[in-house]
Amino acid sequence: MRSTVVAIAAILALALSGCAQTPTNPQVNVAPSPSKSFQAFQADQAYCKQYAQAQVAGQAEQANRTTAIGAGAGALGGAALGAAGGAIAGNAGTGAAIGALSGVVLGTAGGAMMSNRQQVAMQNQFDQAYGQCMYSRGNDVQGYPPHAQAASTLSPNNRGLVRSVQTQLIRLHYLAPPADGISGPNTISAITRFQQAAGMQTTGQASPALLARLQSTPGS
Repeated sequence: MRSTVVAIAAILALALSGCAQTPTNPQVNVAPSPSKSFQAFQADQAYCKQYAQAQVAGQAEQANRTTAIGAGAGALGGAALGAAGGAIAGNAGTGAAIGALSGVVLGTAGGAMMSNRQQVAMQNQFDQAYGQCMYSRGNDVQGYPPHAQAASTLSPNNRGLVRSVQTQLIRLHYLAPPADGISGPNTISAITRFQQAAGMQTTGQASPALLARLQSTPGS
């Protein structure tokens, strides 16, 4: 019986050691623009990390509560079933202990899997918020168009596509006017939010497929 209690404690300790944690560092490549000093870039990094952490605040605690609830519920259910089986065999105490151990194992495993999925989702949300923040402050972010290109060097065809996408985003209240054909940080953020809401791949970029999806989306 004592060894079973020790085993349960060990499993719970292992589950807690692998619990979800609020992301603190981004997994996205960012570099300062040529006109920005490294000191200013570091200040942007500190600010945007705080901003990104605020976007995922509380999610780790919720994921860990799920793991703990799963372990506790599994232990109770397993103990009840084990006691019933042990009573039939003439040893309810041993049956309850074995059942509790099995319940903790299964409950903790299920909760830990959910916690791991939540960890990945939190990191993705953290990276997206951090990247948008850094880009909006004039830094170069992997996956975002260079600022010089976004502002001035897009071809007329591309600027026309961006303007059409902006017009639809304005219609759907994702973006404030005007539709200027420039894929700046506000437009990228609006596209990203629409793509997330529509279940599309998140790119933040204008495309014919995105325009078609926008045009087929009724306004509110």
